[in-house]
Amino acid sequence: MIANVVRNCFPVAAKVVADKADEINKLNVFPVPDGDTGTNMSLTLGTVVSEIESLPKDASMADISKAITHGSLMGARGNSGVITSQILRGVAEGLVNAKGAQATTADIAAALRNGVKVAFKAVRKPVEGTILTVLKDVSAKADQMEKSKATPQETLDAIVVEAYESVARTPDLLPVLKENGVVDSGAFGLATFIEAFVNAYEGKAGEVSDFKTTVDSSDAKAQVANVVDIEINDDWEGSQYRYCTEFLFHADSPDFDENANIKYLSSMGDCELLVGSNPDYKIHVHTNRPDRVLRHMLHRGQIYNVFVHNMDLEAQERTESIREDKQAAKSTEPRKHMGFVAVAAGSGQADILKSLGVDVVVFGGQTMNPSTADILGAIEQCNADNVIVLPDNGNIRMASEAAVSAVEGVNAAVVSTKSVLQAFAAMFVADPDGDLDANVEDMNDAIVEVRDGEVTTAVRDSQAADGTPIHDGDVIDLGGRHVEAIWTPGHTPGSTCFLDVEARVLITGDTVLHDTTWLLFPYSLTVEDHNESLKKLASMRSRFDYLLTGHTVGLQPVSLLDELLEASNAILEGKTERAGIYNFGQRSGLPCYYYGDWNGPLVYREGHIFKDGHK
Repeated sequence: MIANVVRNCFPVAAKVVADKADEINKLNVFPVPDGDTGTNMSLTLGTVVSEIESLPKDASMADISKAITHGSLMGARGNSGVITSQILRGVAEGLVNAKGAQATTADIAAALRNGVKVAFKAVRKPVEGTILTVLKDVSAKADQMEKSKATPQETLDAIVVEAYESVARTPDLLPVLKENGVVDSGAFGLATFIEAFVNAYEGKAGEVSDFKTTVDSSDAKAQVANVVDIEINDDWEGSQYRYCTEFLFHADSPDFDENANIKYLSSMGDCELLVGSNPDYKIHVHTNRPDRVLRHMLHRGQIYNVFVHNMDLEAQERTESIREDKQAAKSTEPRKHMGFVAVAAGSGQADILKSLGVDVVVFGGQTMNPSTADILGAIEQCNADNVIVLPDNGNIRMASEAAVSAVEGVNAAVVSTKSVLQAFAAMFVADPDGDLDANVEDMNDAIVEVRDGEVTTAVRDSQAADGTPIHDGDVIDLGGRHVEAIWTPGHTPGSTCFLDVEARVLITGDTVLHDTTWLLFPYSLTVEDHNESLKKLASMRSRFDYLLTGHTVGLQPVSLLDELLEASNAILEGKTERAGIYNFGQRSGLPCYYYGDWNGPLVYREGHIFKDGHK
């Protein structure tokens, strides 16, 4: 009977999750890294087990469903626990509708669809890349198996594989997971429960295997293992809300307004959940004023089993626990001769640095500089006799040097990279087996040859180091060299050229092209506007030797600017102006006027010569 299967398999699966609770906790970074997902899921499942075990042996599936619903609601802890309770409730209620003694593939698919319906209804703002995503994906897989007329066992095997594959995809759906090198903790917990339940049903003592699917379970589990590389989350600045507040609530009135009260909870914080049915509810919210939440609900009924957790402190405990685990793991590994630490602003840069041989990446950069302690911890984490630190930002050099001075038992040095591109160049010549001083010398020589630049938009009025005024909205250079931005409206209203002062190269974009410069688009300005921009560039003629134009490779002669300005002047003077149909790729068929041959230098629209519209 279905009731017996659930009754026998549920406790086994709950115990597996309890055994893995600590592992699940350390994955926990969303919605806050408070390291309690595994514990909360385990406690929730444990309460359900107690409710089921208290039932008579001949209890029906309807009785078990009520026990699961009541037990999970009463025992739900934390955001993950409450969502888990709604998943369990939905699936259990779905199984009650099964007609036969054994669950069919259609019964399994229907139960999972009901689980999706109930769980998503409980969460006001579902987020992709979480436990809800795994639930949705395994439900879709069950529907697919039903359509293909698969057997119940084939279906169960398939949803286990899908659960782990869905877990492995979570970092691609939720950026905070990828940034911290983890899969979603709740998603992993649910996949663990599903696998353990199916194992118990099929009598398997070990890992799931021998699936009749296109992806073997070992592949799916390995994919999860490859993703799970837990990073210490020292840079978390804290949620907007500090206290995870949860309690059971018994409404005084049959007219208790669920919608009004969930809106109140959302006004007091986030991750708000109000689940259950009148009169018994489970309430959860992240807030800075748990006292106000409790007082509000006391006016509407009775509260009990109140838990208030300080998530800031829990996050610190999680970070320290992960740090201790990493240090313990390092202590059992052979010590390396040479290690490398680098600073990067995102997971993409970090991946490249690690592929080049960097052992530990500290997350940071412009406006988010890591501390000396962060860099010191990274040096120690390398587990190497010699360590080279690449700060990758001028503002991080001093903290790096302080960390190098403070470290004990390690020969450490700083190669003063000012950008991630310089770090790439430095790692290209790094020798993991070489001498520390020789490596530092070679890496310093390598970064001298790097030419890079960065641009951004100013957010307020200021001035450059040389006194040049900077205005809100200006395009400004952040790189390791002097690059000037020059506004040159014409091809577009916002066209901008960049002058690399050191290299004496003018980067023109579409303002000056090596063949035909286009002013023929609806958004293009007049020839006169463009002419003024060309004259501005010509006035700077002594400061550059080459042009780097758009849509081409390699440096171009400055004479291109001279020829284009000559053509522009001629058009304004009315000397040459020929009508034609422009034919070039996707822009073919546009009516236009042009100066010179079809290969240049200027193409424009009728009536767009002068600013005031006259010819």
